[in-house]
Amino acid sequence: MTRIFTVFLSLLTLALLGACANGHPNGPPMATRAEIAELEQGLLDLGPGVDPEEASRAARIAFEYTYQLAQEYQITDPPLIHNIKVNQGLRPRGLCWHWAEDMEARLKQENFKTLELHRAIANADSKILIDHSTAILSRKGDTMEQGIVIDPWRQGGVLFWSPLLKDTRYTWVPRMVVLNKRAIEQGYIRTDPSSEPLPATGS
Repeated sequence: MTRIFTVFLSLLTLALLGACANGHPNGPPMATRAEIAELEQGLLDLGPGVDPEEASRAARIAFEYTYQLAQEYQITDPPLIHNIKVNQGLRPRGLCWHWAEDMEARLKQENFKTLELHRAIANADSKILIDHSTAILSRKGDTMEQGIVIDPWRQGGVLFWSPLLKDTRYTWVPRMVVLNKRAIEQGYIRTDPSSEPLPATGS
């Protein structure tokens, strides 16, 4: 009974916290051409040297793959509620680092020559907030801070994107900086199941 009561309280609390975020009972909608075009322009605005064809392809894939993953993850709720369902085994995937991992893997398949992928984590040191992971696209050779956040989790399967420096909701830290810090902190094991795990040796 204690476990059931705890899960009930967690769901109730997250429902209240996520009340301002709309779920999608029938799944998130597909992106419009205008939305894809806006991200394409955002990628071109990263600076000279970005191949227009690559910017177009990356923007289209980012939106289309977000939609595909939303179907595979069975997204029908706001993000925090979906997290609870994943952690209780009621949904297959859909934690923020699942989105980031899968999006990164998909975009890497394109072997972009003028765009570069990065990964970042926010809230890693918070005792209250869960970690949040994202993929980032920058111009080849630029830092992640000069790039664009590609975040399908934040709006529950509807792609959010923004230049990193204009994303005031999160303070992004390079993923490997966070994971390396965890690895060397004595006796520090993150037990929050929403958190991104340490990578296997060699990854």
